[in-house]
Amino acid sequence: MTDLLDVNVWLALADSDHTHHGVASTYWMEQEASEVASCRVSMLGFLRLITHPKVLSNPPSIRQAWTLYHQYRSNPHVVFLEEPPDFEACLQKLASGPFFAHRLWTDAQLAALAITSGCRLVSFDADFQMFEGLNFRHLALT
Repeated sequence: MTDLLDVNVWLALADSDHTHHGVASTYWMEQEASEVASCRVSMLGFLRLITHPKVLSNPPSIRQAWTLYHQYRSNPHVVFLEEPPDFEACLQKLASGPFFAHRLWTDAQLAALAITSGCRLVSFDADFQMFEGLNFRHLALT
């Protein structure tokens, strides 16, 4: 099994002062997936947020953020997902439901990628529960 991590999990893993760092670290050490995955949208979101001074009290420089990104990418346990051929049709289906809201575009993209890649999506964000057919692990905030 492969776990596709949401931006919020990558961010919590990278920042030891993050509110959810402990939960994310426990997940990382104890997760049963054979590999974890990132994708273009999660990594761009990660780079954007980790360098933002309103997100982290002491954000890394752009260069340091790129170094951290490459450390994740070079980890043999981490894979990078590309969009499969049926991705766009799945995304359109998820983003056409009666309860879909404009704030969910990125969530729908990650959900569609997880579904079409056969992955489980892992996030602190409970909104992913709304996507039918998604294998989802909601990390508990303890």
